[in-house]
Amino acid sequence: MWIDEQIWGHRLWDATTPWLIFLEFLGVAEAKDRDQTLLDDQGKPYPLKFKPAQRMYIRNILYNNEPMLRIADEKLADSASWDKWLSAIANRAQGVPLRDFSYLRKRFNSFADFVALVSMLRGTTIENGPNKRWSSRFVFPFGRHALYEDLSLTASREYINFGLPGELVYQMLCRSSHAAELAPEIAKMLDGDPCDRLLQIMEPDYDEDRSTRGNSYLPYARHDTFDDLARDWLSLLKGPLPRFDSYPHLAALTALHLLRYQLVVAAAHCFAAKPHFICEIIAPKRTPVRELSISNFQLNDTLPSRAVDAYIDAIGRSDEWERRRQGETPFPDCRRLLIDIVRWPEDDEYSGQPDVAELLTDLKRAAQARHRKHVAAVHRSYGAGAGLVSRRGTSQLRYAPTDALLKSLILANVETRMDYSEFLDLLYRRYGLVIGEREAVQVLSDDEFDRKSFQMNSARLERRLRTLGMLRRLSDACAYVENPLSVRM
Repeated sequence: MWIDEQIWGHRLWDATTPWLIFLEFLGVAEAKDRDQTLLDDQGKPYPLKFKPAQRMYIRNILYNNEPMLRIADEKLADSASWDKWLSAIANRAQGVPLRDFSYLRKRFNSFADFVALVSMLRGTTIENGPNKRWSSRFVFPFGRHALYEDLSLTASREYINFGLPGELVYQMLCRSSHAAELAPEIAKMLDGDPCDRLLQIMEPDYDEDRSTRGNSYLPYARHDTFDDLARDWLSLLKGPLPRFDSYPHLAALTALHLLRYQLVVAAAHCFAAKPHFICEIIAPKRTPVRELSISNFQLNDTLPSRAVDAYIDAIGRSDEWERRRQGETPFPDCRRLLIDIVRWPEDDEYSGQPDVAELLTDLKRAAQARHRKHVAAVHRSYGAGAGLVSRRGTSQLRYAPTDALLKSLILANVETRMDYSEFLDLLYRRYGLVIGEREAVQVLSDDEFDRKSFQMNSARLERRLRTLGMLRRLSDACAYVENPLSVRM
């Protein structure tokens, strides 16, 4: 069934993290750069086709290499250590065309040097959870030789850690108005780093047999959220922050923009106002802002579900539906229309009455049951991953930005310094974040708006930014948000 996909694309997937989305994107970008079509759809935005790397030699060496440290601890002669390890890895290695790792012996002065390098690179592992299998572990993205797709133990593609949102991000940037300017900046992320060259020497000289991928789908040729995402990427990649230091900020802001994309599109389908996010700057006690933030989160959390119902209602209002409903065989004709439009599986057993109105009701039940499995949880999952959604200090979810997210927003939006009130206005215009009284009065009714509470909320943010070294107050009426890297320069 394709309803979520027709609204948002294939696919938004809650069971992933900002870092894994970022790595999935980089894998697509590396493949397209290899084909010399990076962020260039050449007038053919669909389907996205690419050939991601697998790099099974590197992955076996880094993560399927248990005997290495044990052999190193035995303190054997160098030649004996190599012989013993080469025999062990040949028995363990999976997914490689030839279980021959002898090329490594020629590339290192000693087995000890090899062990030291592998240990160092292993220490940079992203999302290094204890339960991750070795074929789904990822080294820090130093460059193209550190990028590869998620695989099962049988070396077939998996959609658990890489669930396709990274491919959606690639298409969003590709379709943004900043694609041409952004492409060379992303290309710089792929080559030239010494650690990437160290990974390269662990790979044999061979042409990897790469399969063509491309199961993702993005239903919009243009969208404001695509440009917002690309603008933040450009700002961070062109800014004074060292490239690798920018990656956590890129990952967090990418998740934030995916969250915004989901809610903005959902609001459009529901003919609702553009969503906003009332943010509590955490206070010691419960405040009116916290209450408003909780209710605001809950309202936004229902938007995607409402969009699914609205999409199905639109089918029921269509001219084609009405024509079939009034035909000689309304029920089978309308059922066929739903099969054609939303791919409602023909073999799904229909449990309702053979009535056209009941048909739409049953479709809604099936669509909502599917929606709740993954897409409905994207708002809270990506919000928590980005640092926007939190339960801290309460049992209920609400919008409470972390220090890390605040820092990302400043680095992406403040070149040198910016008036504090102007910064709050920018957060509202660019991201829909409501923190101070001037922004709150624009989205709240008179009954909901409490001026003093939002003034105190703004004051708490000012104190937090001053503690982070990202705000300076020059007088009672003059406070500036500062990008500390640009100010030092």
